[in-house]
Amino acid sequence: MKLNELFADDDAVSPVIGVILMVAITVILAAVIGTFVLGLGGQVQNNAPSAQFTFNEEDNGALTMTHDGGQSVSTSNIEVTNDDSSKTYVSDGICQNNSYPGGENWTSAELSAGDACTIPTGEIDDGDTVRITWESDEGGTSATLTDYEY
Repeated sequence: MKLNELFADDDAVSPVIGVILMVAITVILAAVIGTFVLGLGGQVQNNAPSAQFTFNEEDNGALTMTHDGGQSVSTSNIEVTNDDSSKTYVSDGICQNNSYPGGENWTSAELSAGDACTIPTGEIDDGDTVRITWESDEGGTSATLTDYEY
């Protein structure tokens, strides 16, 4: 057998490459299907939304929070609290806590750019950090969307 014939004979290469590609495609397909069958694919959808909020201290001392852009957020999924964890300013869309029932609601049940809510004067002390926290519908995932030092 001559050396040139060895390099020119590539009959066995194509079937081997074909088998390797078919096995790789099968493994990838099985992994993707397995992920969704086991329920891991649904967890991807429970990520915190990417939303920006701005805070504006009013002349009377009230604090207005405005959704400034990014993804929409359901008001039932967010809470607004400060350093005093006994006070929840926003829960289920109502901008109030037990010390001032009757606070205003967010301007929409599904927050998008421009929607706002105001915490009345005297409810936040100087130096407090106000946090907007998101929690998934199932309650298994939560994240702080933003915070603001008053």
